[in-house]
Amino acid sequence: MNNPFDYTFWLASRAAGIVGFVALGAVAILGLVSALRLVEPKTAARMKPWHERLALTGLACITAHGLLLLGDAWLNPGLAGIAIPFTMAYRPLWTGLGITAFYCLAAFGLSFYQRRRIGARRWRSAHRFASVAFVLGGLHALMAGTDARSPLLLGIIIFLGVAIVGLAGARALGLPAKRKPATRRPAPRVAATP
Repeated sequence: MNNPFDYTFWLASRAAGIVGFVALGAVAILGLVSALRLVEPKTAARMKPWHERLALTGLACITAHGLLLLGDAWLNPGLAGIAIPFTMAYRPLWTGLGITAFYCLAAFGLSFYQRRRIGARRWRSAHRFASVAFVLGGLHALMAGTDARSPLLLGIIIFLGVAIVGLAGARALGLPAKRKPATRRPAPRVAATP
């Protein structure tokens, strides 16, 4: 049996990557549920702090996922391998998609703090593409992960992927429909008294 301490950095990196993936998946679902108005406005307001906290947690975990790989003697990716997409010798396409997804998600997430400068409408339009970046991250997890075929991890990837693609599809179709402004009923006519 292999000694797990021989793969400490690899295992720690995988753990950080999985936690980050789940956190960012939850962020995407919370954001889409709120955008689609599937919950009451009060509930959506309560979800906002969790959306932000989970986004920062997920980005921190994905950062740790990449940095911990620097200590793995077998992979030995080097700084360029974890920072520049498609340059790592190990499954370059799928690791490159993961690095690209991280940069996109970091840009979408951290741009929240520059929303006033960017403009709320422009920021919201760009933020819609965060779901696409998450799908790229899912492809990375599925195709580059050594344990991605395990039933538990496969189930997590499929569940989050289906939920996010479904909700993002509904958003792309223009849901929810814009509410029409309430029209006033004409005041009833009062019959003139003789």
